[in-house]
Amino acid sequence: MKEFIKKFIPDFTLIAYHLTLSWLGAFIYGNPSQKLIVVGVTGTNGKSTVVNLIAKILEEAGYKVGLTSTFNFRIAGQEQYNKTKLTMPGRFFLQKKLAEMVKLGCKYAVLEVSSEGLVQYRHQHIYFDAAVFTNLTPEHLERHGGFEKYKKAKLMLFEHLAETPHKVLDGKIVEKTIVVNGEDEYAKDFLDFQVDNKIIFGLSNKSRFDLSLTLLVSPSRERSGPTPGEGKVLIADSFQTGVEGSKFEFLNSRPHRLSSALAGAAKFKINLLGRANISNCLAAIAVTNTYGVGLEVSAKALEKIKIIPGRMEWIDEGQSFRVMVDYAPEPYSLKFLYETVKMFEKNKLIHVLGSTGGGRDKARRQVLGKMAGQTADIVIVTNEDPYDEEPMEIINSIAKGAESAGKIKDKNLFCILDRREAIKKALNLSEESDLVLITGKGSEQVMVVANGKKIPWDDRVVTREEIGKILN
Repeated sequence: MKEFIKKFIPDFTLIAYHLTLSWLGAFIYGNPSQKLIVVGVTGTNGKSTVVNLIAKILEEAGYKVGLTSTFNFRIAGQEQYNKTKLTMPGRFFLQKKLAEMVKLGCKYAVLEVSSEGLVQYRHQHIYFDAAVFTNLTPEHLERHGGFEKYKKAKLMLFEHLAETPHKVLDGKIVEKTIVVNGEDEYAKDFLDFQVDNKIIFGLSNKSRFDLSLTLLVSPSRERSGPTPGEGKVLIADSFQTGVEGSKFEFLNSRPHRLSSALAGAAKFKINLLGRANISNCLAAIAVTNTYGVGLEVSAKALEKIKIIPGRMEWIDEGQSFRVMVDYAPEPYSLKFLYETVKMFEKNKLIHVLGSTGGGRDKARRQVLGKMAGQTADIVIVTNEDPYDEEPMEIINSIAKGAESAGKIKDKNLFCILDRREAIKKALNLSEESDLVLITGKGSEQVMVVANGKKIPWDDRVVTREEIGKILN
């Protein structure tokens, strides 16, 4: 009904409505973002992980930190899961959280910034000091009206950063900083703003880095603001990934390194799996180094992190097969997940997946199904977050993709509406040394069904319960 009503409301009325809410929230809570150093993280994949990594490093350095992300909120060490089903909640929520951070003595706020939140102007009257870009792949295209509009929505954070005035905290001007994944195809678009500092990061020195470097100091668009400072690059020259985690280091011989601030120990060992997580760590190191946190502190903090909840999280209740829960809601994140699990010796790969409803990304449903059909030995398609769509229509669309890859219904392809029953089916089909993947929700705490109803849900809890039944 809400989406139906929106079709008849002029765009300028909706914009005015969202801007008024943003202003009113900041006014009610006393503009708390002006009293904190605020870092915004946006992109398609890795946002929640990067937010949590930045916070962990800053906490290791002795600072009180607040964060908001898709799956959690944490303020001065007090943590809770995000049960709103919104990456960037509105209705004064963020301003209230920022005010709590100020009250509890936080110096830094690290916020996950979504395209939906940006087009609804939830970032307005939040004064950012740094913006981080992780990557950009097609997502939410129906919602935004195409990829270019989706990219434009993400760029709104960087425009906002460049256009808002500098803060003065503790008698010092807080510089504006942009941190960008230099390996991403669209890095140059996110560097094209006039700020004090620009940093690009990556795992190799691809030609895209050369394109990005040209914009580190001299943006192509005319913008008012400070003269940009020296551009910096953080490249993990030597890295390796394995079943126990990853290692990477920075070599002194590499040109364009992140200035003298990276002198000293530069070897990192992390428990997080996969190449993408090295990139996420580089983003966090680049941001925190800007605020004076040395590499030794970063290395110590990152090595302490065992998991990011719901992101390639193992579920081990003593069963003879492996089970992993991961968020991976779209094709690119699923591709990275498949690349990671290739490292593990296994017999069968059994994949439980679905796709979100609410008119979101319908085109990706058959793509996800085809990818699962090509990669997994057994595919089980189930409900995820249908919103007001008919769940079986979503499931059948995914199954059609799996069938196009050769899967046969009721043989190695199963369509099960009840998500618990789907997980149960996967576990019961598993034998010793098999690997079960359960994707799409990660550590999300609710499932959204018709009329906006939220049902308490956690893939990890349900999986543990069902494994327990098998073992007992």
